[in-house]
Amino acid sequence: MKVDLQTVNPLQTAFKAAGNSKIGETNEGPSFADQLKKAFYEVNDMQVRADKITEQFVAGKVEDIHQVTVATEQANLALQLTVQVRNKIVEAYQEIARMQV
Repeated sequence: MKVDLQTVNPLQTAFKAAGNSKIGETNEGPSFADQLKKAFYEVNDMQVRADKITEQFVAGKVEDIHQVTVATEQANLALQLTVQVRNKIVEAYQEIARMQV
């Protein structure tokens, strides 16, 4: 019994299930790189806001230490998450690079 491999291609099946008719076709949504850039800019904005509110607190313009603490902790957690995501991306790239073709 001969099986046509084109009809059993799991990647092709997955892309069809996702709404793409061919491998490599993309939807009109933003790319993965665009999503990463957006996330990096958001993390940077959190860092800048935390720095500004800390400066304002030191200058005496903000009296609520809670605001400063929350902003700083949010920026810290976002940065830690970003570093972990970067580490996973690097690990995945290294794993793919080690694959024998």
